Amino acid sequence: MKHRILIVEDDTRISDILSRGLNENGYAVTPADSAEMAREFATDESIDLVVTDIMLPGEDGISFCQWLRKTRPSLPIIMLTALGTTDDKVEGFDAGADDYLVKPFEMRELLARIKRLLKRYKADKKSTHILSFADVELNSQTKSVTRQGKEITLTPREYQLLEFMLRNKDRVISREEIARNVWNLTFDTGTNFIDVYINYLRKKIDKPFSSSIIQTKPGMGFMLELRVKGL
Repeated sequence: MKHRILIVEDDTRISDILSRGLNENGYAVTPADSAEMAREFATDESIDLVVTDIMLPGEDGISFCQWLRKTRPSLPIIMLTALGTTDDKVEGFDAGADDYLVKPFEMRELLARIKRLLKRYKADKKSTHILSFADVELNSQTKSVTRQGKEITLTPREYQLLEFMLRNKDRVISREEIARNVWNLTFDTGTNFIDVYINYLRKKIDKPFSSSIIQTKPGMGFMLELRVKGL
């Protein structure tokens, strides 16, 4: 069965190019020229991935992405936009996007990213939906996180970071791995955005409790390891 991709793009020329390129590579395509129209299609379980522009008539792609992440939490989302600053990318990721491509882009790059996200999506659907470490539990079906039975509210990106760490809880994870697997980016050693998000996560997962689980391994990265505070 073909994977079905929802394209949300109000520029008819771009939408046609995307549809033709995806069809030629074996994907079924459902086009929508507004977020309003896309909402009607997105709840259909036959949709396996969404490619959406940020600049849309009426509701923008950011709001649509936030709605979609709540409606279908595990559905892969790729944002296409002419806005390529760091702040724009962070806004897209925080809204729940899994990947981000700046126009103009090559079709083969989009295809590679689609293939990767669909592979991860398929693996996630097969894997167990409960991930845990110490007294932290993550449910990948309901997208809920608890510690000591208390529910913890995370942003989409914080959630994805914690999920990746839980899936790799028995080893040290480098910043490069986190950038590649959580943000789909090549890590720039001149930036500290990985550490910023680690700190965001620590404030919610570790700070309110008597023990910490997110530990820094100097020169190597991060690891899940239970430590009682003050010892």
